[in-house]
Amino acid sequence: MRFAYRDPMIETLSPAQLNAIDAYWRAANYLSVGQIYLRSNARLREPLTFAHVKPLVVGHWGTVPGQNFIYAHLNRVITAHDLDMIYVAGPGHGGQALVGNTWLEGSYSETYPEVSQDDAGMTKLFAQFSSPGGISSHAAPATPGSIHEGGELGYSLAHAFGAVFDNPALIVACVVGDGEAETGPLATAWHSNKMLDPVTDGAVLPILHLNGFKISNPTVLARIEPEELEQYFRGMGWRPIFVEGDDPAAMHQAMAAALDSAVGQILRVRHDARTAGSTTRPRWPMIVLRSPKGWTGPKEVDGLPNEGTFRSHQVPIAMDASRPECLRHLQSWMESYRADELFDASGRLVPALTALAPKGARRMGANPHANGGLLLQDLRMPAFRDFAVDVPAPGAVESQDTLVLGRFLRDVVGLNAGARNFRIFGPDETLSNLLGAVFQATSRQWDAATVAGDEFLAPSGRVMDSMLSEHQCQGWLEGYLLTGRHGLFNSYEAFIRIVDSMASQHAKWLKVTAELPWRRPIASLNYLLASHVWQQDHNGFTHQDPGFLDHVANKKAGIVRLYLPPDANCLLSVMDHCLRTRNFVNVVIAGKHAMPQWLGIEAAARHCAEGIGIWPWAGNDGDGPPDVVMAACGDTPTLEVLAAVSILREHLPGLKVRVVNVVDLMKLQPPTEHPHGLSDADYDSIFTTDRPIVFAFHGYPSLVRQLTYFRSNRNLHVHGYQEEGTVTTAFDMRVQNGLDRFHLVMKVIDCVVADRPDLAGKAAYLKQMARDRLVEHERHIRAEGRDMPEIRDWRWTSG
Repeated sequence: MRFAYRDPMIETLSPAQLNAIDAYWRAANYLSVGQIYLRSNARLREPLTFAHVKPLVVGHWGTVPGQNFIYAHLNRVITAHDLDMIYVAGPGHGGQALVGNTWLEGSYSETYPEVSQDDAGMTKLFAQFSSPGGISSHAAPATPGSIHEGGELGYSLAHAFGAVFDNPALIVACVVGDGEAETGPLATAWHSNKMLDPVTDGAVLPILHLNGFKISNPTVLARIEPEELEQYFRGMGWRPIFVEGDDPAAMHQAMAAALDSAVGQILRVRHDARTAGSTTRPRWPMIVLRSPKGWTGPKEVDGLPNEGTFRSHQVPIAMDASRPECLRHLQSWMESYRADELFDASGRLVPALTALAPKGARRMGANPHANGGLLLQDLRMPAFRDFAVDVPAPGAVESQDTLVLGRFLRDVVGLNAGARNFRIFGPDETLSNLLGAVFQATSRQWDAATVAGDEFLAPSGRVMDSMLSEHQCQGWLEGYLLTGRHGLFNSYEAFIRIVDSMASQHAKWLKVTAELPWRRPIASLNYLLASHVWQQDHNGFTHQDPGFLDHVANKKAGIVRLYLPPDANCLLSVMDHCLRTRNFVNVVIAGKHAMPQWLGIEAAARHCAEGIGIWPWAGNDGDGPPDVVMAACGDTPTLEVLAAVSILREHLPGLKVRVVNVVDLMKLQPPTEHPHGLSDADYDSIFTTDRPIVFAFHGYPSLVRQLTYFRSNRNLHVHGYQEEGTVTTAFDMRVQNGLDRFHLVMKVIDCVVADRPDLAGKAAYLKQMARDRLVEHERHIRAEGRDMPEIRDWRWTSG
C-alpha cells in the first residue's frame, strides 16, 4: 500500500513521542478486544478459559483499531494546540473505541464511578459491553463525548456541521466510514462546507476511514484510483491529505504530520477570515486514512486471511467450546498488545501514557459541547399575542396561518441574534411555506458564489435552507440541538417522510438520555409542516402524505407531541410553547392558504393550553345531550366540520350537535398511554359514552382509531385522507377523500336517523341534496376549473 503523505515542512514525532502514542494506541486496542470477548480475567492473569468469555460474543472489530489510532492522534493535537474538539464516530458499531478511549482519559469513570480506572473497573468495562443490561455496541447516548447515535449510517457529517454552526472555537473531528460514505445523506453532506462561515462558525475536520470493506463487500471509495479519489474531494471544495499504509511506525509519523497540517490550515483559515478580513471561501482540509480493516488483529483465522479483509468486520475469532484452540488464538492476540507495559499492577494506565490525554474539559469525552444541555440558554421570546389576528367573531376574517407565524419567527430570530443560538432549517421551502418575514431579520447562510438577482444570501445567516436536502437540514438541526442550541425545521408535509428514520433515531436518543442523570435536557426538535395534504394546488398526488403523524405517534409517549392548530392564533400559541420545551419531538401541522380564523388570541391560548375542547358557539346542544358529536383535528377538517354544522343547523334545526376541536392529538389517548391523554371521565364528558362521533381528521383515519382504541365510546366514524386525489381543486381533494361537508352531513344522517325518527323525512331530503351538490360540484370543476362559488365564498354565521 502506498505511503502517500508526509509534509516535509512539519516536524513529526520524536522517537519518544512515537513510542508513547503507539503504546496508547495498543492500550485502546487491548480494551477494545477485551470488550468484545471477556467478562472476567480482564488482565489475563491466568490462562483464558471459556468461563472468562462471554456466553454470546457479539460486536464489531474491523473499524475499531483505525478509530483508536485516530483518537490517540487527536489527543496529541488537542494538547499541542489547546483545541476545543469533539469526536463524531460515523462508522457503524465499533462503539468500544469511544468507550475504551474515554475510559483511558478518565471521563468515562467520572461519569460512571463504578467503572473505575483499575482492574475491577476494567472487568466491568469488558463485561458490560454488548451484554444484557449493559451498553450498546455502537457509540450511543450513554457514551460520554458522543452526540451521534451510531446505530444507523449516513448522518455523522451533517451532525458535525450542525455542531459547529455558531460555535466559532469548536472543531469536530468527524470519522466517516467508507461504507457510510456510500449513503445518500453522507454523500450530500460533503457540500456542507459551502454553508460554513469561518468567522462565526467552527470547523469540521472529516477523516474518511478507508479500510476497504463493508460487511462482506468492498467499498466503492476504496476501490477507485487514488487520483480519482483526490479529484472527487477537491471537486467538492476540500483539500484532502492522504495517510496510507499498514506499518504502525510509518503510519504514526504520517498521521501526526497530517493532523499538524490540517490543524494548521484550520487555524490559518480562522486567522485570515477573523483577523485579516478575507472573504474568500476557504478550502477546508480533510484526511483520508487508508488502513487495513481489523488492523493489528489476527492475520489469519481457520486458514483464511482476516486482517485486511471483510472477515474482520465483526468477531474475528469465533468462540466454540468444542475448539479450545480458539482460546489460545484469542489469548495470543490480546497478549500481542503487551498490556503489562501499559497498565500497572492495579490495572491503571501507567503515568507516562496518562499524560498523553488532554486535561479537564479538553478531553473529548468531557467536552461540554457533547452534553449540550450544559450549555443551553433559554431563548428570548417575543410576546406571541402581539402578532395575533383580530378575530371579532368566529369565521369573520380570513388569514394565512404560516404568514402570521413568519412575523413571530422573525422576532424570535431578531431577539436571539446576539446570542446566536437559534436557526431555522428547511430544504429551500422557507419562502414557499410563507415564512419569508424572517428574512427581514436575517439571511440564508451561504458561502459559495453569488450572482445578480440572488436573494437573502450571506456568509452568516440564521436560515439554513440553501441545500435541497431534508437529510442535511435534519442532521444540521440535530447537531445544533445536541450541542446546546435551539431550532425549527420547516418542510413540506409529504417530503418530511424522507427523514422518518432520522426522526426515529433522534427520538430514541432523547428517550435514552432522559434516563441518564448526567445528560442535561436539550431543546426540542421542532417540526413545522406546511404545504400539507389538503393544500396541493397544482402539485397533486406526489405531494400528499400526512403519514409523518402516524410515524411519530408510535414513538415513546414521553418524547412525542403532535399539534394541529385550527387557525393562526392557535398556531402562534402552539409554536411559542414548542420553542420553550425540552427533550421532545414536536410536530406542528399548519396551512399557508387563506382560511377562516376561529378564535381570538385569548381564546386560542386557552384552547391550546387545554389541547382539546367543546366549541359552544358552534354547537347547539347546550340544553341537553347531543345527538351527534362532530370533531375536527386540523385546519381543513375544522373548516369542513363547521361548514357541515351550518348545513345541519339550517336543514335539521332540531338535531343536537356538539362540536369538538382537537389541537393536541395525543389528548385522544388515555393517560396510561400518553402523559397528555385525557382521563376516561374527561374524554367521556366531551365525546359522551355512546353518541355517534363523526371525526374529521387531517391524516389517515386509522391513526385516530388507534389512539382511541381503549375508549369506551366505540361509535366512532373517522373521515380523513384515503390516498385519493391528484391535480384538482382544494375542495375536490376533500370530496375525493370523503372529508368534505357533504360527506360529513350524510354520515351524520346515517348515524342519527335511527335514534331520531322524527327527523327522518327532513334527513332524507337533506341527504339527497348533499348528493346533488356533489354531482354539481363535479360538473362545475370540470367546466370551470375551480370550486363552486358556494364553496369559495362560504362563511360561518352563528344564526
